[in-house]
Amino acid sequence: MEKKETYGADAIVQSLINHNVKYVFGIPGAKIDRVFEVLDHPTDPKAPQFILARHEQNAAFMAAGIGRLTGEPGVVITTSGPGASNLATGLVTATSEGDPVLAISGQVQRKDLLRLTHQSMKNAALFAPITKYSAEIQDPDNISEVIANAYQAAVSGKQGASFVSVPQDVTDAKVANDVIKPLVAPKFGPASPIESTLLSQRIKAAKFPVLLLGMRASDPDITRAIRNLVAETHLPVVETFQGAGIIPRELEDDFFGRVGLFRNQPGDQLLKHSDLIITIGYDPIEYEPRNWNATGEANIVVIDSQLPEIDKHFQPENVLVGDISQTLEFLLPYMKGFTLKPELTKYLAELRHLLQVRDEPPMIQPGQILNHPLNIIQELQKIVTDDMTVSVDVGSFYIWMARHFRCYQPRHLLFSNGMQTLGVALPWAISAALVRPNAKSVSVSGDGGFLFSAQELETAVRLNLDIVHLIWNDGNYDMVKFQEEMKYGKSAAVSFGPVDFVQYAQSFGATGLRVEKAEDLGRVLQEAFATKGPVIVDIPVDYSCNKELGKQILEDQLR
Repeated sequence: MEKKETYGADAIVQSLINHNVKYVFGIPGAKIDRVFEVLDHPTDPKAPQFILARHEQNAAFMAAGIGRLTGEPGVVITTSGPGASNLATGLVTATSEGDPVLAISGQVQRKDLLRLTHQSMKNAALFAPITKYSAEIQDPDNISEVIANAYQAAVSGKQGASFVSVPQDVTDAKVANDVIKPLVAPKFGPASPIESTLLSQRIKAAKFPVLLLGMRASDPDITRAIRNLVAETHLPVVETFQGAGIIPRELEDDFFGRVGLFRNQPGDQLLKHSDLIITIGYDPIEYEPRNWNATGEANIVVIDSQLPEIDKHFQPENVLVGDISQTLEFLLPYMKGFTLKPELTKYLAELRHLLQVRDEPPMIQPGQILNHPLNIIQELQKIVTDDMTVSVDVGSFYIWMARHFRCYQPRHLLFSNGMQTLGVALPWAISAALVRPNAKSVSVSGDGGFLFSAQELETAVRLNLDIVHLIWNDGNYDMVKFQEEMKYGKSAAVSFGPVDFVQYAQSFGATGLRVEKAEDLGRVLQEAFATKGPVIVDIPVDYSCNKELGKQILEDQLR
């Protein structure tokens, strides 16, 4: 039988199939349209589902959402010129925040690469500083190996984005070589057994040992190992924002909040008083060491899959590098029978009480229109189940949600905690609805950030996804506003005009709801969660208390 001719576009799609890619997000264009022809009219039943986005930046966010939720690279494909450059914000966010992404963009024909021609630019050079791997394919027979190396770079070490540029004549050219077969992921062993044994001795000798859990601790195997360790030892735990949900409900007494952005949380107090901080999967971009170790005197032990970045505020005494879950499993038997010292038990009881008190919302007053942030969180907490995914954009609400919203499963409460990128929430919610179709997907934004990616509401409607998106509406870029007021006594360049978000939602074919009175909040949310398909909920919010968020209130209140 005569062998079917294979083109560069076929090699790209077959490479994605061999890497078990389920979804591809993107927007087509002339320089890469042959790839989209193969994607949208597949002959292989294993071909990934193509999802047309409304903007390349949002397509990159969606791919990053897949990466964060699954641990495997999400894929975005775009055309040349601005189709490629529009990926930049999404890819730098993914790289900084540890989300694996494979991005592929079209390019002009090779003969035009050095000419000032339509949409010609140095794609690979543009993305080299903000990705883990950036290459342009010059030979059709190299397509599969470049994609394999890009994929491998995206998942190795600290995960992040890889970028591949493909000239038009490469996708259109015939390919002689077979694509690279599916690869088996490398297996790593635990850190040094001797160091694990010594760590167990240090924990037992310490007065206030604390676990600080970061982004790389949210892997399912690592989470399982951490839970086993905490269940045995009841070591107090502090999470970063991206470490949310690692501690389950049954171990909630061992959870002392999340830390990030401003150094004034109960978790900060615990870290300050600790004489042994064990970081697990922690990345400095989540919460700079200068914030939680201001004096640089903390005794730190690192458990991670890679070497840490050292600075004057982060000088670990020991570093245990290897497979994190295996390292913790090796440590566990040496911690059998461990109990916290009485003085720490008393201190933790005081901190636990402080956590409970700070979560209590104020009473709603008769005729009240605006909603206090804690009231919104309380009502949302009543409805959201452990299997639902909550994606949070960036703004003042992001701080409130990160501090006060409880989550009991890893990778189910998502924050942009490195770049703090506006517009991620709705695209991430779309990814969560695809990956977890049996649970409602929830997203939260401000009225400013929502419009950064609001056009993807059409994508959610087209796919008939069950998404509830909450807009905390105050008419300002308030995260900037309250910090400006703290610094200068006034704000500048933060206010904008009103938008009727209910009509906006309806114009896309979604459901739009508005909370007219504070006392109606719970009822409106119940209606939103009972409604099929995408729902937008406009919630007028009272941010008058926001200055408290930024105050440095880390005095020695608890000893």
